[in-house]
Amino acid sequence: MRRITIDPITRLEGHGKIEIFLDEEGNVANSYFQIPELRGFERFCVGRQVEEIPLLTNRICGVCPEAHHMAGAKAVDAVYHVDPPRTAKMLRELLYSAFYVADHTTHFYALGGPDFVMGPDAPVSERNILGVIRKVGLEVGSKVIQARKYGHAVVEMIGGRKVHPCTSIPGGLTKGITEEQQKQIEEMGRWAVDFALFSLKLFEDIVLRNSAYLDLILGDIYAHRTYYIGLVDENNKVNFYDGKVSVVDPEGNRIGKYAPHEYTEWIAEHVEPWTYLKFPYLKKIGWKGFVDGKDSGVYIATPLSRLNASDGMATPRAQEEYEKFYQTLGGKPVHQRLATHWARLIELLYAAERWVELATDPEITSDNFRTLPTEKPTEGVGIVEAPRGTLTHHYWTDERGIATRVNLIVGTTNNYAAIQMSTNKAARHLIKGGNVNEALLNMIEMAFRAYDPCFGCATHSLPGQMPLEVIIRDANGEPIRHLKQNL
Repeated sequence: MRRITIDPITRLEGHGKIEIFLDEEGNVANSYFQIPELRGFERFCVGRQVEEIPLLTNRICGVCPEAHHMAGAKAVDAVYHVDPPRTAKMLRELLYSAFYVADHTTHFYALGGPDFVMGPDAPVSERNILGVIRKVGLEVGSKVIQARKYGHAVVEMIGGRKVHPCTSIPGGLTKGITEEQQKQIEEMGRWAVDFALFSLKLFEDIVLRNSAYLDLILGDIYAHRTYYIGLVDENNKVNFYDGKVSVVDPEGNRIGKYAPHEYTEWIAEHVEPWTYLKFPYLKKIGWKGFVDGKDSGVYIATPLSRLNASDGMATPRAQEEYEKFYQTLGGKPVHQRLATHWARLIELLYAAERWVELATDPEITSDNFRTLPTEKPTEGVGIVEAPRGTLTHHYWTDERGIATRVNLIVGTTNNYAAIQMSTNKAARHLIKGGNVNEALLNMIEMAFRAYDPCFGCATHSLPGQMPLEVIIRDANGEPIRHLKQNL
């Protein structure tokens, strides 16, 4: 049996590889999307003061520390049974909206976009952010840099640092913002709205007006009929910071919504021996393996999922794009995974509009940004929508506020089963008769890039024995000793 390995996979956060096995006819017998790295944040948060955990967990990943900081902060609020004042909630969401603009910009232009802008079969040396800038112009490159700069500037103003924010504490924040900062943030937000509209126009011109790309999006290679989840507000509109998690089936019917503390009634995790990452599934449906359809508990949590799980966007221009999205692609729900790139840009616009809404609220500069906790700490759950999926932090403490147990279901982890299915399906469709080239392998990688996975923060294993293999080589590279455990 012939074996093809894509290692490392490219244009993602973290590490991973795809193992593809061909049968005697050269067709795909099976494939595995493997995560070889392990991180242990759930374990070494135990024994720490619970209010430290939002600072510790934002070190899980340098790409979206804001997401872990916010989920952790909300979990700590719940541990202490304290409700932050309105200004604190708005400041947190304002920081989070600016972070979303920077993060979605990065993925579209640097990670996912090159496949569309340059083409999936473009030379490797051109299929990157530099190739994109050469094709669409230096002005676009400067806009991308400016979007990231403005996003990080807001994170620093509210969160204390451009990376790894540190100002969220039980009951609110350590500081507010001044009127001068508010004006700067508003100005940057209005620029971000224009940038988001520009990005959507770019996508329309390059992708939607290209029949080959549109056929690729609408085709079956990258389609799966799964369940979808996403955080929604009280009107069932998309919200990144607060609300309940909406769950819809493959036909678009909402089967329920759950509050953060109810997540264990809905989500369970399956383990396979060939990877460190776990496979969440809907407990009410059950684990049926790597298959889609209404009888399978596999779900996704992505920008596409959030649109499918909601009744619309909470800001006007994003709502217009939301309606255009479904009109163009044939109605709800959309199952074509490559459409996630378009959904991500609609979220980019929503985040920018929400940024301006929050920045112009009269209470945003209030000095009432913390409610002091008065109750004993116990247990709490915090949920936000990370750019790459629903992020759940669950902390248990003793009466002194020392963490006794920590559970994290990270955005990418939600999507791992679907990513395995997507890469496997793409491989089976694209590799025939043993004919393999670099362009085909990149099209297989496109199956996971739509999910914008971050395996740096997603990887962890159940407590117990860890498989390990060590090969010691001499100066000439020859193996001299081979050590194994639990393999």
